[in-house]
Amino acid sequence: MSLRVVSGSSNTGLAGAVAGACDTELVDCELSTFPDGERRARVAPLVGDDVFVVQPTGPPVNDHLIELALLVDACRRGRSDRVTAVVPYFGYARQDRRDHPGESIGARVALDLLASAGVDRLVVVDAHTPTLEAMSSVPMEMLTAVPLLADAVRDACRAATVIVAPDLGAAKLAEHYAACLSLPVVVVRKQRLSGSEVRASTVVGDLGGGMALIVDDMVSTGGTIEAAARLVCDHGVRSVVVAASHVLPSGGGSARFEDLPIERVVTTDSLPHPLVPGGTIEEHSIADLVAATIRRLHGAPGQLPAPHP
Repeated sequence: MSLRVVSGSSNTGLAGAVAGACDTELVDCELSTFPDGERRARVAPLVGDDVFVVQPTGPPVNDHLIELALLVDACRRGRSDRVTAVVPYFGYARQDRRDHPGESIGARVALDLLASAGVDRLVVVDAHTPTLEAMSSVPMEMLTAVPLLADAVRDACRAATVIVAPDLGAAKLAEHYAACLSLPVVVVRKQRLSGSEVRASTVVGDLGGGMALIVDDMVSTGGTIEAAARLVCDHGVRSVVVAASHVLPSGGGSARFEDLPIERVVTTDSLPHPLVPGGTIEEHSIADLVAATIRRLHGAPGQLPAPHP
């Protein structure tokens, strides 16, 4: 059973790097769009192969999610033996529960779509919520880029640096960074006013007046990071570094940081990023992390890779 890597259209650069790290080449794949917007996927013969489809479902989320489902189905109909969807950024993960009666649960719908298409396993990097794995009807490997990003910011962390969780939901993530960097953690209490507006009210913990490393799993509109950065700066912090596993390319978050003392935004290549004036966004590749998991899954059928700490 040969290891094969298929790339969707959402991040061909990452898919190519993953294939290279797995000592293979990308499978020939044809993706096209009908005049009415329908997508079509066609792959080269994959008879008996162990296939890994690399497709983060970032913006436009719906297009990339449907394309992923079509690629999985195409691999199945191409008589592959197993199909694993490698989804470094999983769109709809924020919709993991209902806040109002009659509201959909988008995360469950997206997971069920991929299961119905025939996926055997999922590989996800720093999902917005750990409950995503519990909601999935197929096995899911939950990877983390925290050690990679912690190493990337280690040189900037000084004695007066604190790890800042920009909301209560990021507190556990902040503790993971703190364990990697041996730094204290503070937590910001926030109130979401709308999809893009956030009010940060209080800080729980001692900021110390030095540098703040604000960490989150993702930056979308930038509202949460902006509110946290303004609050900690009001409390004496002199400079800020942001570390986030995913920065959405169309969220406009980086533009909101221009008048803040943010030295840099450190992230991964889970999603493609446009060129940013001044080089604010610093990208570190997760290709080796993903490839190592693919090799373990391919080399030990039925065994799961070691869980991250």
